[in-house]
Amino acid sequence: MTSTAMGGEPAAGHGYWRWSKADFFPEPSFQSWRAYGGALLSTGPRLRDRVTSRSSEAVEAGTLLAQSENPLRRCLSWVDLAFLGFGSVVGSGVFVLTGQEARFDAGPAIPLAYAAAGFSALLSSFCYAELAGEIPSAGGSFSYLRVELGDLAAFIAAGNILLEAVVGAAGLGRSWTSYLAALIGRDSDALRIHVPALADGFNLLDPIAVVVLCATSALAVSGARLTSTVNSVASAVGIAIIAFVLAAGFSHFEPANLAPSFFPFGAAGVFRAAAVVYWSYTGFDMVATMAEETKNPGRDVPLGLISSMSAITLVYCAMSLALVGMQRYSDIDANAAYSVAFAAAGMKWARYVVALGALKGMTSGLLVGALGQARYTTQIARTHMIPPYFALVHPRTGTPIYATIAVTLGAACVALFSSLDVLASVSSISTLFIFALVAVALLVRRYYVAGTTSPAQARTFVGFLALIVLSSIGLSVYYNSGYAARWPGYVAFGALWAAGTAGLALFAEQQRAPRVYGAPLMPWLPAMSVATNLFLMGSLGSLAYMRFGICTAAMLVYYVLFSVHATYDMVHSEGQTTSAPDAATDGVEQRKIMPV
Repeated sequence: MTSTAMGGEPAAGHGYWRWSKADFFPEPSFQSWRAYGGALLSTGPRLRDRVTSRSSEAVEAGTLLAQSENPLRRCLSWVDLAFLGFGSVVGSGVFVLTGQEARFDAGPAIPLAYAAAGFSALLSSFCYAELAGEIPSAGGSFSYLRVELGDLAAFIAAGNILLEAVVGAAGLGRSWTSYLAALIGRDSDALRIHVPALADGFNLLDPIAVVVLCATSALAVSGARLTSTVNSVASAVGIAIIAFVLAAGFSHFEPANLAPSFFPFGAAGVFRAAAVVYWSYTGFDMVATMAEETKNPGRDVPLGLISSMSAITLVYCAMSLALVGMQRYSDIDANAAYSVAFAAAGMKWARYVVALGALKGMTSGLLVGALGQARYTTQIARTHMIPPYFALVHPRTGTPIYATIAVTLGAACVALFSSLDVLASVSSISTLFIFALVAVALLVRRYYVAGTTSPAQARTFVGFLALIVLSSIGLSVYYNSGYAARWPGYVAFGALWAAGTAGLALFAEQQRAPRVYGAPLMPWLPAMSVATNLFLMGSLGSLAYMRFGICTAAMLVYYVLFSVHATYDMVHSEGQTTSAPDAATDGVEQRKIMPV
């Protein structure tokens, strides 16, 4: 049974449901053990080729689409994207993390923690908005990094994206079961199956989480239009629940609860809380992966991203303020903050509304996550970094069914066995790292164009960019060191960051203007995004860095053994040498790329 040809032509005589070695490894390097051995001997030059090469917007949003055999369907508007952004972000995080961080880290200043985290997320959304308009690909950040920073950076990001997809969906699935138990008045583990023979942390089987994951993924593969409609209805319900929480909370607001100290844990506590509650903002990048299914991606993706993130930041700040106004922070229940606060105000029945709101949020998060992560996987497979089998799009539904199934199966296996405590050790370090890389990619896109930028200009840009990145890292390290209480370090690193950013603004010429939408305050906004994301990364524990290092090392082993050879064969095979102008023309004709 043959598969997609290396040039992207559909396999003749075969439908969508097929399974063969050629579907997974069609490249010449994997046709025999002898061929693979020869490929391994050529790893050095092939690795140099892949690390130094760059993709283009024409390839990411045009040429590569042939690998899917059938197109994703353009059916979404900016309003659909805004609701998808709302649904992907407003999950259980605000209900779970607000009480925990108000009680132990930020106190009454918890709204400022949400504002700080939201500011960082909003900066990232501006960067995503410009890049999504320029490179309207299902790959989102993966495609942006392939174009501006190259295959290796994109691959590391891709591995972390897929890891966070599996672990994040598994965590939401487990939380869904806990909140369902709370909704019916049972213990959080009452609906799980205890298996004493298994190790602690893995001995509470959760079949309900598996069912929920499979159900939301089944809806996601039915079509983006139907999924968007269901999400919009669910988001309307969520907005009504949030409105209730705000109205009821502020009706019982006591200003005395914010005294005697608004900052009982100091500024350090606010920033610690901001690093934790940042998890409540993750997921907005899913909107960027819907660019291929958006009617006018250059306009609609920026509108959808920025409008949803702005609204979400305001909602989170208001909800957290309502909580600390209802109940003194020292009395807040870290595990069921809103339910206990409402009960203390004489509204015990409100805990059911809170549980329903959390369930709705988690369901929407799973639904939009199933959409977005499958699109990431599809684009990664189109490049042959993972088997191109997962790039195939079903001709009737217009969705990547194989990619959706792969992510869902991984998440279901993890969710069935792993407790929330185990999953919680996998933090948001990968997300913050990718957001920082995307901001760097936007600066590269504006200030460097291969073959056009002069060597002098390139050196100027690289020098100031390095100053921005290194000073941001230095500030983060200093804040988390034993010298954190001393102000001269902040002045020094802040001055270096400002000098690097001002140097870009004054001495480095922008080499490319955005065609549709441009992030404002260039280069200050993306430079600030780099700084805030790296600063929040510094607030995470050593376990997060250990996990990140181990996973990155494993990813690099896979990259050297498989991805380097598959992508090398694909790029250098016959039929893959379409010139950039021709590819761009094809992309415009297919409405995959916005015309200049």
